[in-house]
Amino acid sequence: MREPQNIRGLCQVAPDYMGMIFWPGSSRYLIEPVARQNEPFQRVGVFVDAPVDEIIAAIEKHQLDLLQLHGAETPTICGTLNAIRPVIKAFAVDPTFDFEQLHAFENVCDYYLFDTKGPLPGGNGQGFDWTLLQDYPSAKPFFISGGIGPEAIDAIRTLIKSGLPLHAIDVNSKFETEPAVKNLKLLQSFKTACDAI
Repeated sequence: MREPQNIRGLCQVAPDYMGMIFWPGSSRYLIEPVARQNEPFQRVGVFVDAPVDEIIAAIEKHQLDLLQLHGAETPTICGTLNAIRPVIKAFAVDPTFDFEQLHAFENVCDYYLFDTKGPLPGGNGQGFDWTLLQDYPSAKPFFISGGIGPEAIDAIRTLIKSGLPLHAIDVNSKFETEPAVKNLKLLQSFKTACDAI
C-alpha cells in the first residue's frame, strides 16, 4: 500500500501486516515515504534482488518492521539482512518446486512465503495448488500468497486444519479497486471470516 488515506482506513481493519512494494517493475511501486499513523500492524518492505545498501536505507526511510525478499536472494544476503530486521523469504511454487532448497535458508530467515510461479517475481494474481505443501519439510511458519480472494475461505480452512505451520494469508489484487488501493470493506469481511476459522 502507499496511499495515506487508504492506509488510515486500513488501521480500522487492523491486519497483522501491511506490504509496501519497492520493486520498480510493480504497479504498486512505492517511492515517497508515508508517515506512520498509529498503525496497529507491522510494515513489510517487499524487495526483489535489491542491493543490500538500498534495503537498509529503505528500512529507515520508510520505517519498515520486516523484509520480504521476493527474488533470488542468497542465504548470505538473507542472513545479513536478518541481523537487522526479520526476514520473510519468498519462493515461487509450481508442481516442480523442490522443497529441499529451503534447508539453506532455515537459519537466515524468520518466515517463508509461498507464491505462485509466474512471469513476474510476484503479483501474478494466480493461485497454486496448495496440496503441494503436504511435502513441506520444515517447522518454520509460512505465509501463503498468490491470487487469494474472498472465495478462498474454505481452502484456507482446510490448510489450517492440515496442521501445517501457516502463519499468515497474503492478499493483494483480489481486494483492490485499483493498484495499491484496497477495498477496505471487502478486506474487513475477509478478515472477519478468517478470524472465525
